[in-house]
Amino acid sequence: QPSEIASDEDIQIENFMKTPEHLAMDACFTAFDKDGDDRLSLAEFTLICRALFRNDKGHIYVVQPDKLEQMFAVFDKNEDGYIDREEFQFCWNQWIKTIVRPVNAFLVVDVQNDFISGSLNISNCSAQQNGIEVIEPINKLLNTVDFDAVFYSLDWHPSDHVSFIDNIKERPLHPTSPLTADNAQVYDTVIFAGPPPMKQRLWPRHCVQDSWGSELHKDLKMVENSIKVYKGTNPEVDSYSVFWDNKKLSDTTLRTQLRAKGVTDVYVCGLAYDVCVGATAIDSLSAGYRTVLIDDCCRGVDLADIDATKQTITTSNGIIVMSREVKAMVEGRDRRPELGYKLVMELKNAESDMIKSRPK
Repeated sequence: QPSEIASDEDIQIENFMKTPEHLAMDACFTAFDKDGDDRLSLAEFTLICRALFRNDKGHIYVVQPDKLEQMFAVFDKNEDGYIDREEFQFCWNQWIKTIVRPVNAFLVVDVQNDFISGSLNISNCSAQQNGIEVIEPINKLLNTVDFDAVFYSLDWHPSDHVSFIDNIKERPLHPTSPLTADNAQVYDTVIFAGPPPMKQRLWPRHCVQDSWGSELHKDLKMVENSIKVYKGTNPEVDSYSVFWDNKKLSDTTLRTQLRAKGVTDVYVCGLAYDVCVGATAIDSLSAGYRTVLIDDCCRGVDLADIDATKQTITTSNGIIVMSREVKAMVEGRDRRPELGYKLVMELKNAESDMIKSRPK
């Protein structure tokens, strides 16, 4: 019985999930309504956050006071300084349940032959990282973690693709391009005339459709019922992200598939950290997903760009973890405040979009 709960330290929020659905929300509300006034103050909401944001060892994550106030304000819809039972219904259904019982997708980005030992072997790039090293930790996750959905992305270029340096003379360059077709080198950036003018980094010919280089590495575990997503298929525009091409002209099948599966959390890893993995994680955050980048399951091209990628993800309310932390997070036993805050901000944005779209 909730009345027997002695303090916030003793409340296991996941235990409410074991209660029949029609009783669980009220039991949780009553447990945290310490003064019995049938509403939750900021201090009582803070106790909920202490119970909610913990790891599987019982460690309580500290949430900054300004973040607590921002989250509280989203649920205090009538702005009276309290969350009443009606307001708590939204908090419970849209926030707490997602945090404790997330729906998780695992996205393995471009673990293809060309990036590991082929024409664009990333160990030849400035960071000198070896792509083969991602396979063992990725396979371990696939063997030990029960993801709700697994996706493998493939760079899948036609032979006349705009990013290939040996195709540079096939399209006119813009007058503002810093390099000409004759003096541009691999990994340089040029500006094609378009229209519209388009910046493009030049790469060796790689991942040509149906070639050996475009195949997923033979040692990468393929799980049943997984989905392959093909990107970079338009010859005129590159596609680093598994969500969109670089110009946001067209999306892949990924967003539709994530929505159909009711995914809340996206775990991203693969090759290359600072190119396709980073672009995918950033687009996942932009699309509203709680996004986790798995550091030891990625290898990259340039150390400075890898650091910049990490910075962008963390400042956008994404998180970066090691693979050993993933299982407890997927199972809802390690619940990070950054992801809770990300979800609140998405709920707030969705609500303001709804208000804007109402007929005046």
